[in-house]
Amino acid sequence: MEEINLNRMINITDFLLEIEHIASDKNIDYIDAVVHYCSKTGMEIETAAALIKKNAKIKAKLKNDAETLGYLPKTAKLPI
Repeated sequence: MEEINLNRMINITDFLLEIEHIASDKNIDYIDAVVHYCSKTGMEIETAAALIKKNAKIKAKLKNDAETLGYLPKTAKLPI
């Protein structure tokens, strides 16, 4: 049985705040902020994806970035 290091466990709120901070501080999109965070902390991308799936706000921001960068087809948006 594998031992879990509790010091490496992260709270989803802290993770999302850190991603927001990295994106604004470095002036990069959310996709790059997640990749940067994972490379800085050693977190697996799959672990970050599992945390992201739990929050609709960050999912929407990542989807918007992916559409803007051409990774996903653009979807219709309501006018503001």
